[in-house]
Amino acid sequence: MSMDVKTVAKVASLARIRVESDELDKYSRELSGILKWIEMLDNVNTDSVEPLANVANIELKQREDVVSDGNYQQAVLKNAPESLQGYFAVPKVIE
Repeated sequence: MSMDVKTVAKVASLARIRVESDELDKYSRELSGILKWIEMLDNVNTDSVEPLANVANIELKQREDVVSDGNYQQAVLKNAPESLQGYFAVPKVIE
C-alpha cells in the first residue's frame, strides 16, 4: 500500500497539521515506506508464539481481596468541624 500526495494532504488536514505543498511528496514517500514495512510484518509467522504481557515474565505480588472499612474512622473524623456518634455533624438545611 502506498500513500499518494492527495491522501497525505487529507491526513494532514484531518490531524490539523500544516504541511507545505513542497513537502507533501517527501511525506508521501516516507509514509509509503512505513506502510510497506508494516505489510512485511503481516508475513511473519507467529503461530507458535504465545501472547506476551511483559518481557521479564514477572508476576506481580497480589494482596488478598478482603472487604474492609479501612479502619480510618478516627483519622477522618479529626478533620470534621463536629462529629456525633462516629459521623460528620452538619447543620440542618431542610426544614
